[in-house]
Amino acid sequence: MRDKYLAKHNAVFDQLDLVTYEEVIRLPEFRRKTLVLLGAHGVGRRHIKNTLITSQPKHFAYPIPHTTRLPKKDEENGKNYYFVTHEEMMRDIANNEYLEYGTHDDAMYGTKLETIRNINRQSLMGVLDVEPQALKVLRTAEFAPYVVFIAAPDLSQIKGVNDESLERLLKESELLQQAYGHYFDLVIINNDIEETIRDLQHAIERVSLESQWVPVSWVY
Repeated sequence: MRDKYLAKHNAVFDQLDLVTYEEVIRLPEFRRKTLVLLGAHGVGRRHIKNTLITSQPKHFAYPIPHTTRLPKKDEENGKNYYFVTHEEMMRDIANNEYLEYGTHDDAMYGTKLETIRNINRQSLMGVLDVEPQALKVLRTAEFAPYVVFIAAPDLSQIKGVNDESLERLLKESELLQQAYGHYFDLVIINNDIEETIRDLQHAIERVSLESQWVPVSWVY
């Protein structure tokens, strides 16, 4: 989805401002409900998400987006997209039912919170590659996210990228770490996709077997 915009006018976003300090509490081991991949645009989050879901469909899933565009030939509602009217989508946005939404080619696209809940009900872990501001909604006991920052790879590992794009990638990655680093559960440098997937899988397994520090708001 291009031209992605967060639901900036949601009352939820006004109520849950990101802060640099929060009280935490230690809980016994438990399984996180969602995997949130953060990172600069172009760092490879979508590829990581798709590879992870394809390799382990019984453990991970991606929330199917909603769109106002018309179905293409042979497209099934609920397979790659949920097709809704513009009026339906605007109503649901006004009711704070979308995590993110945006426009592309005069059509709207968005991720509904209920699609994430449906994944959790199936005992699967939802995988989200979202903008960092989405943490304002996701960092709750309901979604219990494991937040992974995909850092820009080493300069020697980047091929076929011009200097301007590389500079933007590295700068955006640095700014994201400065602004949101205190929310990261794990930082992975995406030098090799297979290694990245292994590291992610091991980290998720390990965290479910250890006691964890989480925001007090997840408990009280």
